[in-house]
Amino acid sequence: MKRDNIELSGSPRSRKVSARWDPDEACRPSIDDAPVFYPTVEEFEDTLAYIEKIREEAESFGICRIVPPPSWTPPCPLKEKDIWEHAKFSTRIQLVDLLQNREPMRKKRKSRKRRRRRHSRIGATRRRANSSVESTSESNEKFGFSSGPDFTLEEFQRYANEFKETYFKRDCGEDSKPGVVEYSKWKPSWEDIEGEYWRIVEQPTDEVEVYYGADLETGTFGSGFPKAPSTLTGNDADKYATSGWNLNNFPRLQGSVLSFEGCDISGVLVPWLYVGMCFSSFCWHVEDHHLYSLNYMHWGEPKIWYGVPQNHASALEAAMRKHLPDLFEEQPDLLHELVTQLSPSVLKVEGIPIYRAVQCSGEFVLTFPRAYHSGFNIGFNCAEAVNVAPVDWLEHGQHAVELYSDQHRRTSLSHDKLLLGAARQAIQALRELFFTGRETPGNLRWKHVCGKDGMLTKAVRARVQMEKERVNCLPPHVPLRKIEKDFDLESERECSYCFYDLHLSACSCNCSPERFTCLKHVKNFCSCQTEERFVLLRYTIDELQMLVKALEGGVDAVNEWACTDIELLSGY
Repeated sequence: MKRDNIELSGSPRSRKVSARWDPDEACRPSIDDAPVFYPTVEEFEDTLAYIEKIREEAESFGICRIVPPPSWTPPCPLKEKDIWEHAKFSTRIQLVDLLQNREPMRKKRKSRKRRRRRHSRIGATRRRANSSVESTSESNEKFGFSSGPDFTLEEFQRYANEFKETYFKRDCGEDSKPGVVEYSKWKPSWEDIEGEYWRIVEQPTDEVEVYYGADLETGTFGSGFPKAPSTLTGNDADKYATSGWNLNNFPRLQGSVLSFEGCDISGVLVPWLYVGMCFSSFCWHVEDHHLYSLNYMHWGEPKIWYGVPQNHASALEAAMRKHLPDLFEEQPDLLHELVTQLSPSVLKVEGIPIYRAVQCSGEFVLTFPRAYHSGFNIGFNCAEAVNVAPVDWLEHGQHAVELYSDQHRRTSLSHDKLLLGAARQAIQALRELFFTGRETPGNLRWKHVCGKDGMLTKAVRARVQMEKERVNCLPPHVPLRKIEKDFDLESERECSYCFYDLHLSACSCNCSPERFTCLKHVKNFCSCQTEERFVLLRYTIDELQMLVKALEGGVDAVNEWACTDIELLSGY
């Protein structure tokens, strides 16, 4: 279908809209909604306690909306004139019509060449600390989102509004003058836009390109939440600066094991901003290390989310491979790149439960561990997101690092460091309870996850059993040594074969004393004789089993472990 080209002026680069809304071909998916929660003012005071409260009900949907009490209206520093009119942020060009239906790069049709695509470079992957850097030649063989122009928020709002108004203008039809095409303004509903979005993705007949300001580092551009001043003044702004729902505070709340990560990992512990326009998309993915994520919309038009619960994650991956076999053959790690959609309607036919959430301004969307999620924006908006790791995440996080090892995929953080950090703090809390009798919200929170059936105890017990089995499978007569205190103090150590984190144990050889593998891959290290190799252990298996007993709640074990840990790890 031929479209009229309409010039847009609200961009640093003049752009044309060649496609137009086609309501007769709408492909709106028929799916159920994710749950919505409305915490009271009292419930809203303890962020992680509220998430724990709704977890049993919400986790089976993968995602949920949380609507704060009406009285919670945080100020947004991004709307201040200096930022709004002058601060620039980068964008990516998204080819919406190619998010699902596209040729593999090696087979792409010359007839679909676009000037910018010839020079595209991968920009959609979520780069973390320690991520590998691809060569230029390798990147050019992958589909990605190329760099767009820089905008201020004021410029982007103008461009986004003009694009949407132009795209959804309707022909006046019989009332127009002969030979003159006239259009009327039309304000489409989010349902109209959802139907049009999936028409573009599923049945592309036109080229639709949009911009997305995604993964913007708040440490550089600024956060939409106020930062806590060095001295609190007692005024109303302080409650927002110190709130647990302020995403600058959220990852390291008491009870989140991310508080034991010393580095400010961008996008995990430091929030990212997302400045969207109509059709700008976030494609199917799970969070790094299968963490929880929390997204808050500061202002603007709604964001439509789709979620699949974690117990159907493998089924979604299988469905993606089934329906997009050529793309996966060319790029087996396609789902790590965040550049591919697959219609909710297709997933529903495959028997995969999928749920919709329509996030409005001032609302949160929470995603659960290993819950696949995707979505798009229906107009100009600004959101902010970050990760968190309550103790119940530890089981999911352990599964993630084992999966990463199998896939030879680098990690973003040390799972064992977080696990041991949580265990140490829990034991300190138990000691305080045992020997002083003083109950505080903090030590009661840790007590709740200890005991023989506590979530933290189970996670540590499972990890210790895993470590014991791996030590028992080592070749005979390999010497065991203690890990030096500064082994991974400055930077994380990882297996040279599978990238497994080596905080708890490592293998090496006298031939290459600065190179290491995990216990699973000691035989892959080198061809030297067994006696040349050695194993580094942070704790012996007996010491780790003492840790488990302490978490189970034995008073003697708590005291013994605390003394042993101080002796072994003074300086950590």
